[in-house]
Amino acid sequence: MEQKETVTLTDNSTGKQIELPILRPTNGTPTIDVRGLYRELGYFTYDPGFLSTASCRSSITYLDGNKGILQYGGYPIEQLAEHSTFLEVCYLLLSGDLPNERELKQFETIITRHTMLHEALKRFYSGFRRDAHPMAIMVGVVGALSAFYHDEIDIHNPEDRMIAAHQLIAKMPTIAAWSYRYANGLPFTYPDNSLSYPDNFLNMMFSMPTEPYKADPFFVKALDLIMILHADHEQNASTSTVRLTGSSEANPFAAISAGIASLWGPAHGGANESVIRMLVDIVESDKDVQYYIDRAKDKNDRFRLMGFGHRIYKNYDPRARIIRKTCHELLEHLGQDNEYQELFDTAMELERIALEDDYFVSRNLYPNVDFYSGIILLAMGIPLTMFTVIFALSRTVGWISHWNEMIQDPESRIGRPRQLYDGALPRDYVPLNKR
Repeated sequence: MEQKETVTLTDNSTGKQIELPILRPTNGTPTIDVRGLYRELGYFTYDPGFLSTASCRSSITYLDGNKGILQYGGYPIEQLAEHSTFLEVCYLLLSGDLPNERELKQFETIITRHTMLHEALKRFYSGFRRDAHPMAIMVGVVGALSAFYHDEIDIHNPEDRMIAAHQLIAKMPTIAAWSYRYANGLPFTYPDNSLSYPDNFLNMMFSMPTEPYKADPFFVKALDLIMILHADHEQNASTSTVRLTGSSEANPFAAISAGIASLWGPAHGGANESVIRMLVDIVESDKDVQYYIDRAKDKNDRFRLMGFGHRIYKNYDPRARIIRKTCHELLEHLGQDNEYQELFDTAMELERIALEDDYFVSRNLYPNVDFYSGIILLAMGIPLTMFTVIFALSRTVGWISHWNEMIQDPESRIGRPRQLYDGALPRDYVPLNKR
């Protein structure tokens, strides 16, 4: 019988010991199973932000920030970005395997035929202020889907869970595009089943009933790439939010709505928007790029370059390597005569200096995926308020894949983090007139 690997923890105050099993992943960092720690020794672990704690088992995405590795289902992101479509990646994340031709065709057909929204949802949009942020609309409308489909879903039925996944992936582009249309006083454009997934979204965003519209094929390809690169990223804040919300057996639409709310935070999904705002500030100032580079290197200056470095990646973000090429190709495709050229020139100069400066290179402060995706989206004519919406649209498949995995995991429990209490000791109530 193979002996299990363990680590021994000793409580010096009592002399008690506990052997904690070491769990070996198929790839990545070994993990100590601390579930018996409270039961045997009466201790919790303290890990703010859960930066050293694995909250679940997952076979969906593997990420190694030190080596700059990102894989969906074992497939390197570089290969998927080069050869796959976003819907093919969706199938992979949901099922664990790439589809054959028949499976992909069937999946594309299912998604295409679920893109319509219930007509009553159109009236739901009118409940928002005309200047509502599209992400506020996204949170509300996606949550409202539970009022239309909740009774049809048994979350313990695998087929029902997959139907919910298909509905969310299919309807999210319509919800996202309509949030933009409503906020800008434009008529809603219905989905077009003859178009591809990214092409259909751009059509619903930008087409007008007064004249024909055809999306630039370069834009369609660039958007598909952005969605592939943002489809999943392991146990980040929004994905963990979806898992925690879903652990109470809340319906999937409520769980995804919670994920959208988490993504909305500027520390998570708003980074590419911050990149553009930084570039605008630089362009509108009377200072050159080197001035801001020097400020970023000054430890006494709170200014920092947005879109450089990554909390997880201590190497070059693999997604940035991929999207950088597309960014440069897109700017070349647009030519010099575009309204954002000064912004783009500023961005490219920042990139050039940062890639050559020892200060940035030694600290692994390379341009990340948010640096390039923001420039691409702006070049496509997508407004800043829609940047995080497109992130949510892309990440929906990752969220619903993790939700589905959690529901069927026999080890899954309702989330109940512990705390290190440092408040007042027990004390007696003092009547109001004696305080």
